[in-house]
Amino acid sequence: MEELDTEPPVTVVPGADPARTQLCFEWGPAEMLLCETLFGPRGGERPRGPSCVFVVRRDQDIYMETLRKLFNESHGIFVGLQRCEEERAVRARNAQLIQVSKNYRSVIRACMEDMHQAAISARDSALHSQYSIQVSILSAMELIWNLCEILFVEAAPAGPLLLRLLDWVQLHICDVDNMVREVLSSENPSKHKLFWNVVGNTQTLTEMELKWQHWHEECQRYLQDGTFASSSHMESICKILLGDENAILEKKELMTTWYHFLVTRLLYSHPTVKPMELRFYAQSSMDMFLGEESSPEPLDTILMAAFEFELHQVIKECSVALSNWWFVAHLTDLLDHCKLLQSHNLYFGSNMREFLLLEYASGLFSHHSLWQLGVDYFDHCPEYGRVYLELHIERIPLNTEQKALKVLRICEQRQMHEQVRSICKIMAMKALRNNRLGSALSWSIRAKDAAFATLISDRFLKDYCERGRFSDLDLIDNLGPSMLLSDRLTFLGKYREFHRLYGEKRFSEAARLLLMLMTAHIAPCSFWMTLLTDALPLLEQKEVRMLHRGMHADLTAHPLHKRLQTFQSHLEVFSNCNDSKTI
Repeated sequence: MEELDTEPPVTVVPGADPARTQLCFEWGPAEMLLCETLFGPRGGERPRGPSCVFVVRRDQDIYMETLRKLFNESHGIFVGLQRCEEERAVRARNAQLIQVSKNYRSVIRACMEDMHQAAISARDSALHSQYSIQVSILSAMELIWNLCEILFVEAAPAGPLLLRLLDWVQLHICDVDNMVREVLSSENPSKHKLFWNVVGNTQTLTEMELKWQHWHEECQRYLQDGTFASSSHMESICKILLGDENAILEKKELMTTWYHFLVTRLLYSHPTVKPMELRFYAQSSMDMFLGEESSPEPLDTILMAAFEFELHQVIKECSVALSNWWFVAHLTDLLDHCKLLQSHNLYFGSNMREFLLLEYASGLFSHHSLWQLGVDYFDHCPEYGRVYLELHIERIPLNTEQKALKVLRICEQRQMHEQVRSICKIMAMKALRNNRLGSALSWSIRAKDAAFATLISDRFLKDYCERGRFSDLDLIDNLGPSMLLSDRLTFLGKYREFHRLYGEKRFSEAARLLLMLMTAHIAPCSFWMTLLTDALPLLEQKEVRMLHRGMHADLTAHPLHKRLQTFQSHLEVFSNCNDSKTI
């Protein structure tokens, strides 16, 4: 069973004072509602005054416009990774995973550069501070991700490992590179004040591997012979090339971090370090560099866990230290594809990858537009993703029909029939409240809600009685098989067809259809008198009058005559019918 976490850190909510009043809360999908009660901290009634309500969000970064690129572009990388071919060869698969990792890092760096420019151009000091903090966070994220790429994704062996670590330090710590450029661009580099600080720091690993043994032999002989006793700088260089830790620490000001010191130390003392040996060098380097007066920062703890190959500890520490779930969700997913997390399940059911993806996607669903990205993350969580999607999609505010159609399309593609009906009913009610009968009827048909379709059909018929004409003719004329959803809807569609036939002067067909509507027992009682009124002009038509004037020899045998008799026999019944009944 997974070990339970320790006591969680305290989160301070600005403005909330538990010493003044008791607080109550309610959890939401991605946030918590916190409010002040009428009770004091010890149970009595608190002093009178206004009560405050606070909305506490975990993923506050979701709402930063400058991070939209991070969420949008990484979504595409994530989806592409999930769709990769399972039968791909191992070597090709490893190369693909390394490229995916680099793509994620490029997105982080691009966002960091955008944030840096935003911080420079920000006129408001608070906004400048906010952007600067985000730059630091993104820089730390790339630093951690790059190290995990080297150690876990690429799994660099001894030899190439140090080369990758040199590139890692050079990419993220640019002070030495800047000094080198400054010295080399001066008129007399050997006389520059920084000359001795940068001598020997530009050697590549490949060159160093060829000469390392020679350096050691030469340097040891020079030191023993006292060749450079008259030049402290040269003597210091010799000691550094021999990997003398004290000599390297004397240049501590040139190395801003302990992991810079670690890589420098390995370069000159153990260039062929093996991956599993890193933990010992990393711990001792941090202890030597920080000393007793300094304690490790959260970033130091995360990097140390990586050097110790404690993958789950890296993820755990990042989850606590970073301000959103983006980093741990995507890194864990990548490591899971590298088959590094297969044996690790959480004690409450889901595995680590799915748990973190669910948390990240839930945060996206709290945003008015980023929720669309969250759908794909839920889709790739096989155990609980469907349940989470059903719960979250029901909470999306359907502000416009365009948004409703977008949500509906997502549900239909995933055969989420209950959610489809719910969305259609909600939109039908909204349209009905706004007296948009055509839209309401369309949504009710889509929901296959017979009762609601009957209600809206009655509204159409009532509207016709009041105005003498139908609205939304295009919809009613093209109901097709949908009119069979309810008897009232069938009547509405057929009654409109009667008007169309009458308008086209196809009186015989119109009369037959009208009689069918009267005898089919689907017309509302309140509409019978309207039907009788509609029948009166038909009695004046030539084809109908000839039945009464004896133009046919066998008048009584004429089928239309019989139907007219049926119509006349219903007249008294219809006129006495209660409006609240339906035959």
